[in-house]
Amino acid sequence: MRSILIRPLVTEKFTKLNEKGVYGFEVNRDSDKLQIRHEIESMYNVRVKSVRTVNYQGKPKSRYTKAGVISGRTQNTKRAYVQLAEGEFIDFYENI
Repeated sequence: MRSILIRPLVTEKFTKLNEKGVYGFEVNRDSDKLQIRHEIESMYNVRVKSVRTVNYQGKPKSRYTKAGVISGRTQNTKRAYVQLAEGEFIDFYENI
């Protein structure tokens, strides 16, 4: 089985949410909230208050080539919004 956490989401939206103690992660689509909670608590040594998940459907894409129009979709993804306990934080840039 693939890892539960795929990557942290570092965007303007999530940077503002980080100040409120909410962090975003792209997660495996088969994982549930309890698995996400245990993975984050063990990986980052923090206490998780709550986990919210959102399933995103892939967008249709097309491109024009010499052979004609090629159509497809981007991948479906799942995101987790993780709220940490008061006073806890995650520093994504500590190992750079």
